[in-house]
Amino acid sequence: MTGGLLRRLVGVAAGRDLAAALALFAGYAGMLVTALLPATGAFAVAAVLSYAGDHLLHRRGSYLLVRLGKARVGLTVRFLVRQLLLVLLLARTDWAGETVFYTAVVGFLVCYALQAPHTALIMTLRRKRRLPVATRNIDLSTLPVPDGPPRWLTHRSVEKVLHTEVPMFAGLVLAVAADSAAFGYAGTAVSLALVLGYLLALLPFLRAKRLPPPKERTLEWFDGWLRTHRPDVALYFSGSKDSAYQVNMWLDTMAALDARPLVILRERAILTRLATTTVPVMCVPSAVDLMNMDLSTLRVGLYPANVGKNLHLLRVPTMKHVFIGHGDSDKIASINPYAKAYDEVWTAGRAGRDRYALADVGVRDEDIVEVGRPQLAPIRTGTGVPAGRIPTVLYAPTWEGWTDDPGNTSLMLAGENIVRRLLTSERPVRVLYKPHPFTGSRSPEAGAAHRRIVAMMEAAAAERAADPRWARAAEETAADRERALERLRALAEAGSSGAVLAAAWDDASVSRDALTPPDRAPAEERRRAEWNDAYWRSKGWWEHRVITGPEPLLFDCFNESDALVSDISSVVSDFIASGKPYAVTDSAGLGAEEFKRQNTAVRAAVILDNDAAGLDRLVAAAHAPDTDPLATARAELKHYLLGPDRPTSLERFDAATRALAARAEARNAAQNVTEQAAASPAPPRPVPAQEG
Repeated sequence: MTGGLLRRLVGVAAGRDLAAALALFAGYAGMLVTALLPATGAFAVAAVLSYAGDHLLHRRGSYLLVRLGKARVGLTVRFLVRQLLLVLLLARTDWAGETVFYTAVVGFLVCYALQAPHTALIMTLRRKRRLPVATRNIDLSTLPVPDGPPRWLTHRSVEKVLHTEVPMFAGLVLAVAADSAAFGYAGTAVSLALVLGYLLALLPFLRAKRLPPPKERTLEWFDGWLRTHRPDVALYFSGSKDSAYQVNMWLDTMAALDARPLVILRERAILTRLATTTVPVMCVPSAVDLMNMDLSTLRVGLYPANVGKNLHLLRVPTMKHVFIGHGDSDKIASINPYAKAYDEVWTAGRAGRDRYALADVGVRDEDIVEVGRPQLAPIRTGTGVPAGRIPTVLYAPTWEGWTDDPGNTSLMLAGENIVRRLLTSERPVRVLYKPHPFTGSRSPEAGAAHRRIVAMMEAAAAERAADPRWARAAEETAADRERALERLRALAEAGSSGAVLAAAWDDASVSRDALTPPDRAPAEERRRAEWNDAYWRSKGWWEHRVITGPEPLLFDCFNESDALVSDISSVVSDFIASGKPYAVTDSAGLGAEEFKRQNTAVRAAVILDNDAAGLDRLVAAAHAPDTDPLATARAELKHYLLGPDRPTSLERFDAATRALAARAEARNAAQNVTEQAAASPAPPRPVPAQEG
């Protein structure tokens, strides 16, 4: 309990982060006390603690560093404070009137003075090595992109240049301890040489021959590549870094199309979070650059999200534009009037068509095409709970949304009741809690509810671990769980490095080298499957889990679960593909009948109120799926929401893409004939015959 309180107070999540934070704070406090005493040896130990704590927090990317920066004690200030404490030590040990004292002060000032041009140089190099179009899977060999500075010069450069003070700091401490100014002079000389050397090592990379081509030439090259490669179907996406999943879910579908696909992104933050794909990817942040590109070969544009930047491609008249979305649900986002801007709207099944008709937002029925959901292929149909085990129930609430509508999420009004009833169910179940990644991003109340649920889950997991009922299972699976943990560690180490990640600072080099080998995607899929298997084996099938972060994927949680509790969102529509029982919370208090009338996806669900009454029925269905009274209704609803199993969703999606591309070609051909006719000189008018 005390450790948890400390972690919350200092803003860290892991035990090692807490230890590093305590070392940092103890180091600075110790330096102050020992400088005042004075106690040179103890001062040196405290200084080492402060350096080590800072370094470990940076290596782990601790959020505490962000909090320190907001409190105006960022990295540079912390180094300055450490130097001031050393000056205090020098003064308290009667070195204040010595030449080495003034040398120390001047040395620190000169080091800081040289760090300003160093920072400017780093920023200039980063800007000049940033291409106007960042890429993946596009061969830039004919666009000369020379190597940038090596990683050891650019990675965490501010931290490194600040650490050039270490020889000076150590030399001055030694000068006090050994009563010899020579150590101070030597350390100062070494520090000044290091910071000067750092600057001189970076300067050659500013020469023109070490930089990528200028913007105009680069954009001209990309126009040539577009004319040569001739992409005809584009997946276009813009969004925040946390919305990368919305484009990632479509990458496999794009790769499988009978077309020449292209992914167009608008934010570099999305590019860094893009999943592995062999499809060519262009990230064009500038609207002007995108609108001036030669996109004349594109015939179909696919849009997973309704955002303002879609306009920059929607303006291209030679292609047809389709809203494909990033989920199919009864949420208001699935009937956005913005959809009128597209030539077609593709939905999973008949339910999507009916949804637009009922909403009457201006989307015509003839512009809606039912294509299924190709992404749902990994979801396995339920086969019941394995013998000797208990069912697993997944609670996957959506986030609070942009409005305060109580129907947005069950988290605040019902979340704790849902989890509490599941954890204390007479018929035991294992509970998985996987919240939406945006949870708490807008509403503090949602974030607080999430933290309380996490605390409940952790307490229940600890209680179950101590329960003798599960001791035998724990003993029988101990060896396998340990092997799984070892495999997880090995996979994490193997995935922690890579050429592209190592050069992430250098935009131009990353684009040049980011060519995915054909066998990489299958290899990563095998690694992900192996990781997923090890993850679920690493803890017992009876242990409750809180699941955050990108892995395991939501669909992997579906496959591990025997039942679901969620809200009105695409989570429910997707889970229906499994055929397993599910429950949805009527957080707005509409009543079961009205709730079903307004929301198609709940017609085969157990309806819960905010007290979570009715969860026993879901638990019973998870324990005995053969006796579940809603099984038939779920099968019928699956067909209505997601369409038929044959032809497959991918086949229907591909056919729709080809049909729309043909429409675009026909339109362009007709326009070309019209334009040619308008440009042709009019035939001479016949001269009437003269009478006479």
